[in-house]
This record gives sequence, C-alpha cells and structure tokens, in this order.
Amino acid sequence: FELESATNGSSVTIGTTTPPLPTDGLESGIQDIMKDLVGSVPGIDEAMAFGELMKMVQEMNYSTIVFDTAPTGHTLRLLSFPKTMDSAIGKLLELKNKFSGLITQMTAFMGAQGAESINQAITKLEQIKGLIDQVHQQIKDPEKTTFVCVCIPEFLSIYETERLVQELSKSEIDTHNVVVNQVLFPDKDAEDLIEWYKGAKSELPSEAQNLISKTIARKRMQDRYISQIFELYEDFNVTLMPLLDAEVRGVPSLEAFSALLLTDSSQK
Repeated sequence: FELESATNGSSVTIGTTTPPLPTDGLESGIQDIMKDLVGSVPGIDEAMAFGELMKMVQEMNYSTIVFDTAPTGHTLRLLSFPKTMDSAIGKLLELKNKFSGLITQMTAFMGAQGAESINQAITKLEQIKGLIDQVHQQIKDPEKTTFVCVCIPEFLSIYETERLVQELSKSEIDTHNVVVNQVLFPDKDAEDLIEWYKGAKSELPSEAQNLISKTIARKRMQDRYISQIFELYEDFNVTLMPLLDAEVRGVPSLEAFSALLLTDSSQK
C-alpha cells in the first residue's frame, strides 16, 4: 500500500511500495527484506488509517470529520498504535545505528542501486514515525478531537463502554459524551407503563398482553441500566436516543434523527 500525506505544506509519500529495480541475487534479497520489515510492523494498517485522517484534517475541506470506529477491542488497538509503532520503528532504527558499519559495507558491495533501496526503506520508516507523532498530538488535543461513546442499555454494552472510557482517559483523549441508543420510550418510566397496563389489561387479547408484558420487562431492564449510566457518567453529557419504527435512511430521516442528539434527554 501507499499513502500520500501532506506534511508542513509539502507532499510526502509514505508506504511500502518501492519502484522495481532491475536487480537480482543478494541485492534483490536485501530489498525484499527491507520491504517486509516495513510492511510487517505492528499497527501499520492503523497508521495508514490515521494518516489518511490527518490528510483530510490538514486539507481542511470539511469543518468537522467524524471517524466511525470499530467495536471497542478494535478501537483500543487503533488508539494504541502510536505507542506500538513508535516502539517498533524505534527498535528498527536502533538496529540501523547499531549495525551501521555492516550496512555500509553491504551497500558498498551491492552498488549504488542497492544502497539507494535500503536508504529509501529507512527514510520511509523515519517519515512514518514523524507522521505518527503528529497524529498522536492531534488526537490528544481536546480542542481538535473528542470521542463520543455509543452504547445500548444492556450489561455487556455498558461494560465495554466503561472499559473504553477508562482506556481513553489513560491515553489522555478527551471524552465527555455518551449516546445511549435504541431506548424504549425514553420520555416514560416503566412504572408509568405498568400503571397503564393494569387498567387496560382486561380489555386486551392474550397475544397483545404477551407482547406488552415482554415490552414492559425490556423497558424495566433498560431503565435499570440507564440509571447506572447516569450514575457512572454524572459529569458527562448523556443523550438517550429512542428506538424507532424504521431504519434511519435518507437525508430527511438523518436530519430528523440528528435533531434528537441536540435535545436534552430529560425532555424526550
């Protein structure tokens, strides 16, 4: 793969793709080894993803960029890539310095093209390291980056959200918003539904009674977990998003749904 990233106003190409050289034997083998080293560094995919994000930020074609991350485990790996990459690339560069004499002898033996190939690989490692440092500072700046946690009112989802919030705090990444999705009747309590059901139960067919009783049971469970969310994140902005009757698709539906994000949860 290859990444074009604008850095300090200039275009820098970072990646593992190198122009083919008409070489064979030892020189070709060394070139393949260096390419494999660059491509197998842990977190290289995450580095490229964040590099592309930085490219969009630097070009400033958008006022806001939303980066929709994967589930918690993948997201934590994504956020830990700066430290992982810095360590991995640092060790490779240390090896370069440690065996600089040997590398000099090898490049002299291999000729000008072989030396250029090795130097290109080392230069790319140094460029990637610089890009990582830049991205790391970007995501740690609360004026530029914040993380919005999205969960549903169930045990496992809340557990994963708390795990994510703790890791974000350790990484010094700003987060002060929690969105709770798929909430049944966020403007009502389960007790309100129970009182209504007691008065109307005798007039309802058995199938309707079964459906409503299951809905009330789900609502009581959700209310319990929502209370825990408000207790856990009392300093956060917690937004409850209702469970809708249909998928949110198309611009009008997205606009209507997004308006709910700006409404105080106590008013829903």
